[in-house]
Order: sequence, then C-alpha cells, then structure tokens
Amino acid sequence: MTHRALLFLMVMTTFNHATGQNFIELNNDTLHLKLDLSRGGVIAYLSVSGSNRNLINTHDEGRYVQQSYYAGKRLDRKSEGQSHQWSPWPWNPIQVGDAFNNRAALLESKKQGNTVYVKCIPMLWDMNNKPAEAIMEQWTTLTGSVLKVHNKLTCMRTDTLYGEGSKSSQELPAVYPISALKNLYTYLGKNPFTGETFSKLEVKHLEDGFWGRYHEDKITEHWMAFVNDGNWGMAVYTPTCVNFLAGMYLQPGGESKDPSTSYMAPIKQEELLKNSVYEYDYFLLIGDLEEMRSKIYKLNATQK
Repeated sequence: MTHRALLFLMVMTTFNHATGQNFIELNNDTLHLKLDLSRGGVIAYLSVSGSNRNLINTHDEGRYVQQSYYAGKRLDRKSEGQSHQWSPWPWNPIQVGDAFNNRAALLESKKQGNTVYVKCIPMLWDMNNKPAEAIMEQWTTLTGSVLKVHNKLTCMRTDTLYGEGSKSSQELPAVYPISALKNLYTYLGKNPFTGETFSKLEVKHLEDGFWGRYHEDKITEHWMAFVNDGNWGMAVYTPTCVNFLAGMYLQPGGESKDPSTSYMAPIKQEELLKNSVYEYDYFLLIGDLEEMRSKIYKLNATQK
C-alpha cells in the first residue's frame, strides 16, 4: 500500500467509525468476548458467559487489552499538539486511540468460526488526532476459557524524527483487568513447568512511582495473574516473555468503567525500525488460579 493510499484510507475509515460503538462477538457458553470496532477492534469485553460483568477495565483509551509498541527517542512535541501529560514521548502507536480520545480507524473485520480478525490504523498515543504510519492486525480465537491472540504490527514510517538503532520494552500486550482482581501471582523459580509453588507478589501502585518491574528474566513460566480473594481471575501468558510490568492504579475493588485498574504486561526488548514487521502470540485465561496454570502448562507443551 502506498503512503498516499494509506492516508486516503485513514480519512475514509475515520469518518465511518468515529462515532458510536460497534462490537463483533464470540460466545462459546464459557466466555463471552466483544471486540470494539469503533476502537480499532480492541478486546473491550470479556466475561463469563451469562454474566454481564466485564473483567476488563475500559475507563480510558489507554486501557483495554491492546497492542502498544514503542520506538525511537522520547521527543517534546508540545508545539505540535502533543499532550503535556505525555511529553516527552517516543513513537507509540496504540490500538484503541490517543490520549485526546480520538479513536483508531478500522480497515477490516471478519468472523470465521471461533476466530475474529481485525485490521486498523493505530493512533499515536501522545499526539492529538495523529494516525500512526502503521497497520495493526489481530487474530483472536476463543476455545473454552482460553483466548489465543496473534498480533501483527507493520511499520510504514516516513518520518525523520525519532531515529533508529535502539531497543524499547514492548508491551506484549498491555492488559488492564478490573481492580476487583487485586491479588497478583506468578512463578519466580528456576525450575519452570515442574509444578513448584508459585508466589503472591506485593502489588505496586502506579501513583507511588511506577508499575512493579519484574526484570532479570525472573518470570520463567511466562505468565502472571490477577485474581480475587477466592483465587479466581485473569492470567496472561506470552511464551516469549520472561519479564513483566504489573501493578495497580488507585484502590482495589473497581469495575470496568472505574478509574482504578489493575495492569500487567509481558515485556520484551525489541528494536522496531521504520519498516519493521513484528508478530507474536499471547493467551488470556479466565478461571481458578491453579486451573489456569495447568492450562498454561499444556499450552507451553505445544510451543516446543
């Protein structure tokens, strides 16, 4: 696709999808999933089938469960309309929209069986209504209580602003469970996938400085989970990641529309060039903590 054709699609699809909500859904009698086509086809709703309790926080465009990538230098672009709150900031295309509540433009969506495909032009998070020179694609498959997601970013940058040659921590993906899921668990040992005891972690709060950083390749089973006091909740498993960010913003006990939220993101250092194509798989699971870990073990066996 030429740059001129891309710009034409940006204009047309922004006009078609700028207002209202339009969902594409999967429901297998275990989980109910909705992707918001007015926000780039992002994962916007995930509940137990028959329940109307959304386990994903959707308070603002920076949340949901979405693709988000980083590249280049952090720049002060306030003179060009950059958010004062998010300055300086690198090249950061995200799937839902930007900090000014402008939404990503949907290019395509389709459902076949238990899989949904979406394609969008993401927005630069820090800038006011500036589509990124990139395409995001997502294949989401619902099987039982497990979502398998394949994400793909195609960079088509023509700018000379941000530079290249440095790696950034990529969120693979950014996951925002409701803060009612307040207890954070993972496995921190040196013998992954052997059934050793997992750990309950202290939940770091964003307003105290930053999310909790779990670096040095400590997350050897590649998963984290936020659960309630009954050990029921949501886990994210990204087979390629052994480092994570996780924590909470404001107080526990919040629901989907509340300002408070939990957060977890498998992260990996990757360099994204102006013409990079980047793809990865991740899994979201809902259920009892022990059962989710058991399913992750089975998924891990298929990654070999």
